[in-house]
Amino acid sequence: MKRVLAIILGGGAGTRLYPLTKLRAKPAVPLAGKYRLIDIPISNCINSDIHKIYVLTQFNSASLNRHLSRAYNFSGFSEGFVEVLAAQQTPENPQWFQGTADAVRQYSWILEEWDVDEFLILSGDHLYRMDYCQFIERHRQTNADITLSVVPMDERRASDFGLMKIDDQGRIIDFSEKPKGDALRQMQVDTSLLGLSPGQARQYPFIASMGIYVFKKQVLIDLLKANSEQTDFGKEIIPASSSDYNLQAYLFKGYWEDIGTIEAFYDANLALTQQPQPPFSFYDEKAPIYTRTRYLPPTKMVNCTITESMISEGCILKDCRIHHSILGIRTRVESDCNIEDTMLMGSDYYESFPERETLVKQDKTPIGIGSGSTIRRAIIDKNARIGQNVLIVNKDRIEEANQEEKGFYIRSGIVVVLKNALIPDGMVI
Repeated sequence: MKRVLAIILGGGAGTRLYPLTKLRAKPAVPLAGKYRLIDIPISNCINSDIHKIYVLTQFNSASLNRHLSRAYNFSGFSEGFVEVLAAQQTPENPQWFQGTADAVRQYSWILEEWDVDEFLILSGDHLYRMDYCQFIERHRQTNADITLSVVPMDERRASDFGLMKIDDQGRIIDFSEKPKGDALRQMQVDTSLLGLSPGQARQYPFIASMGIYVFKKQVLIDLLKANSEQTDFGKEIIPASSSDYNLQAYLFKGYWEDIGTIEAFYDANLALTQQPQPPFSFYDEKAPIYTRTRYLPPTKMVNCTITESMISEGCILKDCRIHHSILGIRTRVESDCNIEDTMLMGSDYYESFPERETLVKQDKTPIGIGSGSTIRRAIIDKNARIGQNVLIVNKDRIEEANQEEKGFYIRSGIVVVLKNALIPDGMVI
């Protein structure tokens, strides 16, 4: 794997994840209480012995850059690195990144200098655990120019994805973006060719792209130069190359979730609390997920009832009930609170006891969840100040609402309280 260089795409503006992306890039969005989305592909690379990693960023990248510099600092005696390549304007490229392929094209002059055999193109906002060694081995065995990682799909979900068709040798011969009806049926393939059992192949007769690719080095450089008007890998570069290049599919059978919307983000996080076996586990000693080391104290709980939940380090919880929820680092929950089906992202810093007392005396609200509050089916972003006796339950069953001036949005019926927001005492949402 020393002959492989990974390129992680930092994503666009992340509008579907707004307001979580209001102040941060999509890959910097917190995950599972203590991680960030970018930790997933980087950890997969490290566990696959791929240590040369570029991260291409453009929007709200300050917190992402800070996290990467603090979390992934390889020894000076190693060739490994995790380096940010931020969007920039130059005389040759006066525009910002226009798409996934354009982002890589604008830095192709750096990539060409590397003495490697393959480029591994990854997304920064997916939740999955993959051994890229097997992926790249398949690429080399088939002498592919480009290999796409694909997931098997049933008919119910298939029309939500970009689908591919393969021939008897596993070569990709056709693409279709979110087909329906007859067009969908024409995209059926024999997925047993890629390793599924006959029974599984009947249940999952479609293959969908994960947005993860391996390119031969020179093939990627040539395609980017020859098709300067094409800006996206999945929609333009790769489909257009299928007739002239050997495109192969690699079937990934594990859990994979594209965290592109608030609802998908919420569901993927709370699914981590499932027992006895969540769909994705952070408790794999052979392939751990890495993140920044923070040296926080243990969580302190006083007379709490906690069920089906994940509690990160450094929290302080008093006389509260927490059910089916995730609490991020440094979360504070005061007495008589009821937290259900909720993700609390915690905070970036502690307010000392004297600071909190002073705020209360001044009729101001400290960071955390104030006493007597109830929160259900919500995402509370970092450093939010929730007052006393607040009710966040979406009482009117609203599906979509933009109340940024009041400190919250509602997306797919999920209340999302903004980072640094203030929800005053007694407010009902």
